[in-house]
Amino acid sequence: MRYILSQASRATLAELAQERTLCAFDFDGTLAPIVDNPDAAALSKRTQRALGRLTALYPCVILSGRARPDLMGRLDGMPFERVFGNHGAEGAGPKPKPRPEVKKWKAALELELGTVPGLWVEDKGLSLAVHYRQSPNRSAALRQILRAAQNLAGARVLGGKQVVNLVVDGDPDKGTVLLSERARLRCESVLYVGDDRNDEEAFAIGGRTIAVRVGRALRSQASYYLRTQSEMDTLLELMVKLREGIQSSAQ
Repeated sequence: MRYILSQASRATLAELAQERTLCAFDFDGTLAPIVDNPDAAALSKRTQRALGRLTALYPCVILSGRARPDLMGRLDGMPFERVFGNHGAEGAGPKPKPRPEVKKWKAALELELGTVPGLWVEDKGLSLAVHYRQSPNRSAALRQILRAAQNLAGARVLGGKQVVNLVVDGDPDKGTVLLSERARLRCESVLYVGDDRNDEEAFAIGGRTIAVRVGRALRSQASYYLRTQSEMDTLLELMVKLREGIQSSAQ
């Protein structure tokens, strides 16, 4: 993996600034720092300013595991082209009805895992997130969650940072959504930034895609990385600066 903010990578970002580039982002751990309580996740003022400028210069989309209404409330009305929740399964159309299988999964997990300390199940209608960040023994909690998930019919497991996501097998994922948005917006290139295993489908879409992972990893489809989430603002501001420079020179 190559460091996206290195001097050697500057030419790659400059090329993106000259093209019709789709800028796409995960939310938690990417645009917003990971926090112990997911309800407390928020964009910093600096990130909000950078995104406000970025969305005026590039087509931008958000792809998050959060439910879309929850996500929209954290974006403060910024003009993204589209915002997708539930790992890509929830778009801008009519709000989909909660899946009956997801309710069954939740009941089964709460019955089997209800005594595990520090573990709780978040129902997002189209998917579940089983959080174990507050568990005193995270390794043991993860093993129990994965063992219980094996018995859930029609569930696909997506790993995360102290969370296990369960989505309906066959629902759109981040990769299929990103491909569709690239075609819909007629973009030559894609800059996608994510931070976790549930971003791997988006990292792997191919074509002229610059896939950036927050945090270096040996086993990732991303070719570039940021060292920490706090560097996200630097990347956003650099993309703004490069595009504005091109526009100024063309005048």
